[in-house]
Amino acid sequence: MSTRDENPAAEPVPPSVRAQLLATEHWGLLASRSTAQGEVLTRISMFLTFTSAGLVSVALVGQATRFSDSFVLLAVVVLFIDVAMGLLTQLRVMNIAHEDLMYVTAMNRLRAAYVDLDPGIAPYLMAAHHDDEAGSVQTYYFFGNRGNFRHVAGSSMIFMSTANGALIAILAGLLLTLLGAGTVAALMLGGACGLSFLAVSALNGYRSYRDVWSRFTPLSPSTPGADQVEAE
Repeated sequence: MSTRDENPAAEPVPPSVRAQLLATEHWGLLASRSTAQGEVLTRISMFLTFTSAGLVSVALVGQATRFSDSFVLLAVVVLFIDVAMGLLTQLRVMNIAHEDLMYVTAMNRLRAAYVDLDPGIAPYLMAAHHDDEAGSVQTYYFFGNRGNFRHVAGSSMIFMSTANGALIAILAGLLLTLLGAGTVAALMLGGACGLSFLAVSALNGYRSYRDVWSRFTPLSPSTPGADQVEAE
């Protein structure tokens, strides 16, 4: 139990102290968000470097062995490793995307507290002061004229899904070649595997995004009373 609970007559916290406490939390969220973004960009760079080095090594071995059966086996092993690294990186990108949404929503809630302290600052805030889905969309892009498709298609998650889909397509094609499939069949089935992986990844990302908002109750929704209506 806090001191304030033990003494109901204690003086309320001055607005200036509240503003300092909120600003301290805001800076902490900004630092955490920046650290997470830097970490995921480093992870993606490491994955691309590792994949590039692996493909160059396979190409050099192919030239040295004149693309014999042993070369195909080596290529399969290298691609298996690349795909594993890619899937781990994609998982981390997904986690960071959720964490970034978490930080954005938390900072939107703090802006709502700023507006409560001084309603006159609301017109000067381009980032949202509503901690709901509409508020997060506004904070990610202030001008509001960018469609959801452009936002999603340009995301790191789709980039990683596409890269992994391409690697999976190549790996599937090589495995089919080892099993005796023709070149055309290997290309078609490999491409189908890659496209299927991309579609499943996009669907999984959308479902996880919707799940976040279905379980989250905002304190300062864009439409007053929206959280109560949803709860009913």
